[in-house]
Amino acid sequence: MTVKELTDLYPSRVNDRPRILERKDPVIFSAGDQLKQGPLDQEKLDFYEKNGYLFFEKFFSDDEVQKWRQELRNVWEESKHTSAPEIIREPQNDEIRSVFKIHETNDIFNRLSRDRRILDMIMQLLGSEVYIHQSRINFKPGFNGKEFYWHSDFETWHVEDGMPRMRAISCSIALEDNYHFNGPLMVLPGSHKYFVSCVGQTPDDHYKQSLKKQEYGVPDHESLTKMVKEFGIDTPTGPAGSLLLFECNIMHGSNGNITPYPRSNIFMVYNSVENGLVQPFSGQNPRPDFLGERTIKPLKPIE
Repeated sequence: MTVKELTDLYPSRVNDRPRILERKDPVIFSAGDQLKQGPLDQEKLDFYEKNGYLFFEKFFSDDEVQKWRQELRNVWEESKHTSAPEIIREPQNDEIRSVFKIHETNDIFNRLSRDRRILDMIMQLLGSEVYIHQSRINFKPGFNGKEFYWHSDFETWHVEDGMPRMRAISCSIALEDNYHFNGPLMVLPGSHKYFVSCVGQTPDDHYKQSLKKQEYGVPDHESLTKMVKEFGIDTPTGPAGSLLLFECNIMHGSNGNITPYPRSNIFMVYNSVENGLVQPFSGQNPRPDFLGERTIKPLKPIE
């Protein structure tokens, strides 16, 4: 399907002034028996509807976390001397910032992406089968882990990948203890119900720069200040093994890490099979598949 066949409900980077638009999609897509049969109870569903995220402290066992930490170290070593495009490095040095597509290149993380404990919650919220839109490991080492500026993931996925609707969820699994001082993720609870339409025409191949430091598709100071004053800032922190699910349009970011304590996480984006990508709404060529998967491969949960 081409963009011309769709109405762009969330235009961005096309006007000379930023705008804040009301969300036009549900937050929870399941209803009736489908909603009731999922693992999330009404209290958690109400919290997600209102705030746009769910945090589960110590969701995974110490043994599981230890296995994933070891695999993270293996991935780090294997990636140190490769120039593969899936390996993203810090803007000021050659340190690894992110390794993408880990659900396809690594058997252990492939199984994790299909873990029933995660998938059942995701499908309950999205009301359909799902597939992986994007996966990666984020490294934020002690002393020099760089920040991720405020942004809505959906804004980028919509403009640069062609994701039509707000029907995707990000899953972040902490592999190190997250403190309030070592660059944890910050979210604006409730901001998922509004879309910040940004300014600035997207340069060609913008992703090559934005994965290191994003300059387009970020909110202007006035819009961001207004949203922070209205919604406040939450920092879901907890020990390694904690799980964070957050709605694709929630405004979020993280500070740099100047402490000795590293903060690494596994990050997976689940998109509804009914929300497959079309041509990017920027009118440009799609980003590579490791950033926005264009082949829908429904995931089957495993125990």
